[in-house]
Amino acid sequence: MEVDISLSPRVNSVKLSKTVAIIDQATALAQAGVPVIRLAAGEPDFDTPASIAKAGIDAIRQGYTRYTPNAGTVELRSAICHKLKEENGISYTPDQILVSNGAKQSILQAVLAVCSPGDEVIIPAPFWVSYPEMARLADATSLILPTRISENFLLDPKLLESKLSEKSRLLILCSPSNPTGSVYPRKLLEEIAQIVARHPRLLVLSDESYEHIIYAPATHTSFASMPGMWDRTLTVNGFSKAFAMTGWRLGYLAGPKHFVAACGKIQSQFTSGASSISQKAAVAALGLGYAGGEAISTMVKAFRERRDFLVKSFGEMGGVKISEPQGAFYLFLDFSSYYQKEIDGFGVIDGSESLCRYLLDKAQVALVPGDAFGDDTCIRISYAASLLTLQAAVERIKKALISLSPAVPV
Repeated sequence: MEVDISLSPRVNSVKLSKTVAIIDQATALAQAGVPVIRLAAGEPDFDTPASIAKAGIDAIRQGYTRYTPNAGTVELRSAICHKLKEENGISYTPDQILVSNGAKQSILQAVLAVCSPGDEVIIPAPFWVSYPEMARLADATSLILPTRISENFLLDPKLLESKLSEKSRLLILCSPSNPTGSVYPRKLLEEIAQIVARHPRLLVLSDESYEHIIYAPATHTSFASMPGMWDRTLTVNGFSKAFAMTGWRLGYLAGPKHFVAACGKIQSQFTSGASSISQKAAVAALGLGYAGGEAISTMVKAFRERRDFLVKSFGEMGGVKISEPQGAFYLFLDFSSYYQKEIDGFGVIDGSESLCRYLLDKAQVALVPGDAFGDDTCIRISYAASLLTLQAAVERIKKALISLSPAVPV
């Protein structure tokens, strides 16, 4: 008898992350000896600060290697409460915090906990690649709201209001943004909050994973601190980006106890609590001082220098549109004027994916196509790499694009 190899329709409907696919492809090329410059991954190139790493090592040496409570240790949840109060102006108690194996898990559990089949998840585009797929896993429908590079990829409140209905259940905001680096100013968040307040079913998931990687004069504002928004906001953050702790796999959710408890119920049957070792390291991370202290400000200074270099370099190229990022470590560039060009031995560049394939083949630089983020006019460059690496990448990209003079004037 033949084995039934069919899969769940839910799994079949989910797309593989293009970011992961490109990273894997670039890694395979590098392992084969191809000198690929990898600017696809959203991962800081810095080591975890020494004091944080020491806390993890000490935890192992002291035998702190057993299960923790499902929601996370009281020590860490209390430290998170203190951080949110002091830095974000939002108050929680430890039972309103859920620690998970990364912010990605926190977001997925939140979507699963509050969305029912037929509900709409409102997602501004460009968006982090996983948001629509998470909605799909919850049998919810993604309603994508486009933004414009000329408006720094920020959501238009009037567009939001025109699209809301009784089906609207969850609005996802990401600031600073992956993939654009845009930061929502307080005034705009206040306008959005006023609209949200008029829709009783609508909740907001505020993804603040990049809050500490921000460039003055831009400042970070937590959506839950807006008037009337604490009761309907689920705030997600983590340790991967700001503290260079991607491999430690630790994130958290903060919100009203009713919703957090529901997410905890899912986690109890899914993964249970996060790593005991990582949680000890996270306590040390939150002890570095306001916004991560000097260790984090040193990283942010380097990221800013890299951003400035890339903005200047691509600004000198014809046919490239730029929205200068105010946070995170991504540049989302509009290269659409280079589309519809046929290259001998390659074919027609008809969008962001084929342009990225061309640059990987011709320039040996790995980037992520904008269609993965809901905007096919752009490509994403991660500048979580050394300045020397970025300089080499820009030279390769410019050389590869010489034969691709813009198809239309910009």
